Amino acid sequence: MANIASSVERETNSYLTARLPKMRLPRSLWIVSVSLAAMLACWWAVLQVTRYPAFILPSPELVASRWWQAWQDGTLWRHTSLTLLEVLLGLLLGFTVATVLGYFLARSRLLEQLASPYIVASQAVPVVALAPLLVLWFGTGLLAKALICSLVVFFPILVNTIVGLRQVPQEQHDLMRAMGAGAWQTFVHLEIPSSLPVLIGGLKVGVTLSVIGAVVGEFVAADRGLGFLINVARGIFDTPLMFAAILTLAAIALSLYGLISLADRLLMPWRRA
Repeated sequence: MANIASSVERETNSYLTARLPKMRLPRSLWIVSVSLAAMLACWWAVLQVTRYPAFILPSPELVASRWWQAWQDGTLWRHTSLTLLEVLLGLLLGFTVATVLGYFLARSRLLEQLASPYIVASQAVPVVALAPLLVLWFGTGLLAKALICSLVVFFPILVNTIVGLRQVPQEQHDLMRAMGAGAWQTFVHLEIPSSLPVLIGGLKVGVTLSVIGAVVGEFVAADRGLGFLINVARGIFDTPLMFAAILTLAAIALSLYGLISLADRLLMPWRRA
């Protein structure tokens, strides 16, 4: 009986192995894991060779310990939550204004010729130079930081909106009119799907730039936020805390970029190949 049971178990295992799909990690995850391990190894090697003190270049384990300590006592979450709110509000404001204005500029060459010099001139001025002025006008609160983020996000999304809408072939517009479609139906069923790949590409750029805008605003004037935390940590030579705040900023940018990439896959499944 034992032999029969053992034989049945082997047959069942072989059947399940053949039938069930193999669980494999995505190739991109392997690449990221290997590159992260290589970066940590290089970091550790530099410390072993140079013997820098912790206030100049802390070790990875010291940064991880400081990050966990700041997270446990609530310091990191208090500053991260505000920075994330500034990023999301600035991204929403910049995206809304850029797409609406980009639609009208794409439809009217005359309007584009009138507005383009002012838009380009506004982007030629660094946001670091405009941030103190916005803080002076709107105060040191959330509104000023959100406006700074929206200014950084605005231009790439605007340009991609114009390019995406203008790349729709004229023959398809003529076909929609021949089928009796109105302006709204053309916008929903033709212009949005056709321009969506380019628009999401601009949004991917904007979502990372919005984090930069939030930090710039917090560097100028703030009493909370990851940019403020970096300034405080620099003043007291708490370099591990600076690294922890910088890594948190990178995590925010990567998370938002990942969400946009996921939306890309869900909204346009035909582009997965």
